[in-house]
Amino acid sequence: MIPQEIIRRKRDGDELDAADISSFIAALAAGQLSEGQIGAFAMAVWFKGMSRAEIVALTLAMADSGNRLQWTDIDRPIADKHSTGGVGDNVSLMLAPIAAACGLAVPMISGRGLGHTGGTLDKLESIPGYIITPDANLFHKVVKEAGCAIIGQTGTLAPADGRLYAVRDVTATVDSIPLITASILSKKLAAGLETLVLDVKVGNGAFMADRGQAEILAQSLVEVANGAGVKASALITDMNQPLADSAGNAVEMRNCLDFLAGRKKDTRLETVVLAFAAEMLVKSGIAASSDEAETKARRALSSGKAAEVFARMVSMLGGPADLIENPDRYLARAPIEKPVPAARSGWLAACDARGIGVSVIDLGGGRRHPADRIDHRVGFSELLPLGTRVNAGEPIALVHAADEAAAERAATALATHYRITEDRPELTPVIAGLV
Repeated sequence: MIPQEIIRRKRDGDELDAADISSFIAALAAGQLSEGQIGAFAMAVWFKGMSRAEIVALTLAMADSGNRLQWTDIDRPIADKHSTGGVGDNVSLMLAPIAAACGLAVPMISGRGLGHTGGTLDKLESIPGYIITPDANLFHKVVKEAGCAIIGQTGTLAPADGRLYAVRDVTATVDSIPLITASILSKKLAAGLETLVLDVKVGNGAFMADRGQAEILAQSLVEVANGAGVKASALITDMNQPLADSAGNAVEMRNCLDFLAGRKKDTRLETVVLAFAAEMLVKSGIAASSDEAETKARRALSSGKAAEVFARMVSMLGGPADLIENPDRYLARAPIEKPVPAARSGWLAACDARGIGVSVIDLGGGRRHPADRIDHRVGFSELLPLGTRVNAGEPIALVHAADEAAAERAATALATHYRITEDRPELTPVIAGLV
């Protein structure tokens, strides 16, 4: 295999065969390619694209670049969900235990925040003692005994993806649909999944702001996953406002605990969580229809079974066993909590969700640089949803900050992220489509 020949052929728009792709990725994983060669390959793919067969071959080669997890001793369907990222998106934290309570095994490998979006691992690290990178034996034990485990990617799972992504990040090739598809799915294949449901976000708070591009990505993910042997579907969901009423780390974890304990109901977040739970259960054969699946999911919530699964997962991964009952004992609070007043009376008609995510980073709740330490305490809570009628001076959110100056800056910024109108707005549905 001569790397520059493969790069040249892709640069010229040729279709690569599976053997060439496999050889190139094997060399990448073995450290035999220079960063220049990796970057040139990524740029050639960005410009020329890939056929569906090429993307399947790339995905499989990256999944095979490390270990593949095996679940042969677990007699439940192995399922997972992946989100393309948003603001106030803590669906995974509730979805995994609900799905597990309904009979699925959910080995959920999640990531940290990327850009303005929050990361599931950062939220979990607000729990004292929680081990986000357990060894393989503990990961397997938690999935088998608790039903789900939410952890971070280890270096042995799809390592080629890690090296390729690092180069993409600095060569302006992150937004290539073939490369996004292979990156997401290679890790899911390595996790040994049988079924996968994908959450493709669209809106001003998502990486895909255009509905057409979101549909193209969703179609690519579903077709490639199915082509690689994993039964998959995708929901396209709205990200023109934060999904939960909180954005941050500990504040979103509190939101999760309130949700599982039955203290948060009839929200956009609940609609999305139950829709994904239903899709997972139908896809895995646990339920025959969406209505039956949603009924099972609601029962898992109302009975407390999902909360029990979450509590057991947290405890087995080093966290406190009574987290749901006593969140204030374990989740640190920011020293300053400041209400954000509405600038005028009227209807909350629109917001800059991306701006809200950036404001969380400005508070210290995200990273500007990979080595930055996160302040898990900070963020926003009690965010009012769009379509709410407010009076001037009425709180539209609560800022959680490390000091008064940061709280004041964040409150001022948040107020500018909302548009208040005299007329009641027409809102887009939170679930925009199914692929």
